[in-house]
Amino acid sequence: SGCTFFSELGAVRMFKDANTAYQRGFYDDAIELYEEILLVIEAGGDSDLSRNLTPAYFYIANSYDSLFKPGGQDAENLHNLNEAIRYYELAIEEIPEPSLQLLSMQYLVAAFGPDKANDPSRTEPLLRDMIVSDPENPDNYFRLAQLYEEAGLFDDAEFIFRIVQEFRRDDPIVYQQLAGFYNRAGEFELTIEALEERARQDPDNPEAYYTISTFYWEKAFRDFRITVDQKKDYVIAGLEASDRALALNDRYVDALIYKNILLRMQA
Repeated sequence: SGCTFFSELGAVRMFKDANTAYQRGFYDDAIELYEEILLVIEAGGDSDLSRNLTPAYFYIANSYDSLFKPGGQDAENLHNLNEAIRYYELAIEEIPEPSLQLLSMQYLVAAFGPDKANDPSRTEPLLRDMIVSDPENPDNYFRLAQLYEEAGLFDDAEFIFRIVQEFRRDDPIVYQQLAGFYNRAGEFELTIEALEERARQDPDNPEAYYTISTFYWEKAFRDFRITVDQKKDYVIAGLEASDRALALNDRYVDALIYKNILLRMQA
């Protein structure tokens, strides 16, 4: 046990050196040092010193992750990504600190993303675990909804947005995200409803009303399927939204520009 104790003390000093190399971007050097530290952790069992060294699992994962170059398919590049994934998974299992566990999950989700491993089947259960670990954080719900949307599961994506809406009814960001989802799905009326609710939750923000005016302009200008009367209604609604933005900030240049464009369309 004495030998183990002194090995752990040596690992503490080595951890500082590894962190210095990591911070300077010398990831290969950092990886070598972190690997030696992990050997000490595995030999040390459940001692306090060993537990204090477990963040090395995250840092070695992130070192490999930093060495990965998106788009590269050579063996070394894929090895770096696979090692990053392996060590992020170990970090989630071995690090007792909840905040670092959650950070490891977030990086692991990114590692399974489209520009890296591109494995949404492994992303979905991770996001669900993150929601369980941090149920008040809307970002995890948004990521899960995005995952469903990219898979073409629009009903599931909408359901996730509605869950967030239930516990964050007064958060304008939720309605902004929901509006973006409906807009991508081609649901104009639902998009406007979400944008108007965002404005109601953030009534002193002129950008909220300006955004509504831009959506009405785009619908009136670009959608050739609508009738002249519908186009007129959208132009008027867009002018009303731009006027509300200008009432809050009469020097809001973007709102002035869109009001000018909408007035010309109305004429």
